[in-house]
Amino acid sequence: MAASPSRAELLATLRSGKTWDVLIIGGGASGLGAAVDAAARGYSTLLLERGDYACGTSSRSTKLIHGGVRYLRQGDIGMVRHALLERRRLLDNAPHLVHALPFIIPARSAFQRLFYGVGLKLYDLLAGASNLQSSRLLDRRETLAALPGLNAQGVSGGIQYWDGQFDDARLAIALMRTASDRGATCLNYLPVSGLLRSGDRVRGVLAEDAETGESFQLQARVVINATGVYADAVRRFEQPDARPVLTPSQGIHLVLDAEFLPGDTALLIPETADGRVMFAIPWQGKILLGTTDTPRDDLPAVPLPFEEEVDFLLQTAAGVLARAPQRADIRSAFAGLRPLLHSDHDSKGGTAALSREHAVLVSAGGLVTVTGGKWTTYRLMAEQVIDRAAAVGGLQPVACTTATLKLQGWDGSEARLLAELPGSEVRLHGGLDLNEAMVRFACRHEAARSIEDILARRSRALFLDAGAADACIGRVGEIVVEELQLPEELLPGMVAQAEQSARRFQLS
Repeated sequence: MAASPSRAELLATLRSGKTWDVLIIGGGASGLGAAVDAAARGYSTLLLERGDYACGTSSRSTKLIHGGVRYLRQGDIGMVRHALLERRRLLDNAPHLVHALPFIIPARSAFQRLFYGVGLKLYDLLAGASNLQSSRLLDRRETLAALPGLNAQGVSGGIQYWDGQFDDARLAIALMRTASDRGATCLNYLPVSGLLRSGDRVRGVLAEDAETGESFQLQARVVINATGVYADAVRRFEQPDARPVLTPSQGIHLVLDAEFLPGDTALLIPETADGRVMFAIPWQGKILLGTTDTPRDDLPAVPLPFEEEVDFLLQTAAGVLARAPQRADIRSAFAGLRPLLHSDHDSKGGTAALSREHAVLVSAGGLVTVTGGKWTTYRLMAEQVIDRAAAVGGLQPVACTTATLKLQGWDGSEARLLAELPGSEVRLHGGLDLNEAMVRFACRHEAARSIEDILARRSRALFLDAGAADACIGRVGEIVVEELQLPEELLPGMVAQAEQSARRFQLS
């Protein structure tokens, strides 16, 4: 594996004065997917992210690659069909990060068992040749055996079906490295503050290195706005009175010990008080409980769970699990903002009823915005936005190749390189799968720039057990300072910043 370019080398590329074919603002799922697609077509590609890759919504998902069972009820058949095809492609192209996972919907009557069973057979049919395994009806004994943590009262049977599970932040890093391998220049901690114009056309961006304050004027044939919930803010760089296209919504997740739902099967409750489904999902040795749907008018850089959201999930879980989780059982809690497409009509379902479909918009000045969508369809979104961007920028048309493009690490190459680094035998905490070699690898090959980058997104320590991650901060900081060759006097400030981040994942 070739050595990854250093940040200094990447910044030097920005000073060259070149005009990029495609410049992408945003390093989440949609932006990174677009960078992979553009670079794979041979376009010179630059991606800029204001913070760390996937530091927002794209690392705070329910960790599912799925067609969307609940969207069948909404009648989004086309969306479900596309998502199921993309699910199959992700399983093929990133087998090291995506795997099949069984789900069970408990039934409390023969009617429920038949109703959900028919719906999931439609799910199977829509998947066609991409189906993972056929859904099947379970009797009471089979249901309780597969879900030993389920409250047995009133359960008459269940329905088992299959979907995909993944590590969202790790997939984002794999996309960044895949794009870089194909010639893209990707930089985190380089926020965009404005757009450059030539006449009435958008022809680049103003950006600044968050670490040094160095400013850049970067030219491009086409600029793509892939900033998730902040897409409207970037659109207003060009048109201050641009009408919003998004209705943001917050969803939170709670992480519990696996003893609350032992085994390898996920639980789906299709009806909750707020109109959403609730999942209890085994994930990396823990149980992930979620999610809520709370409209938000503000867009905080680091959204935090509301007290009422935490109470709602605990109360809902208490009604279905044999052991009711308490606040003291929560190992970590996190919130994410969803970029839902704006609805022009009133909806009794609130944001839970808005579509997860995406949109590709082109402004009068040629700014291309991609927004909405979900992780499962990131590749399809990227294909469509690069098709559109190529036309807007007058680029030579090139067919998309990402449907069968393997993502970085699929062949085990990263694991082999990691094993060669010092510290693979030194675990940083008994409750975490994290060692010193992983920290060094993150700094050398994955553009990690801070302690939080490593504990939240290169590993998932903060998401899995914030207390255990907090105990690792000091040693991780020492390795980061060593690997990035930073002045020792920066370490106390880095540690304090990481401790503040850890507190955000812990409920007081």
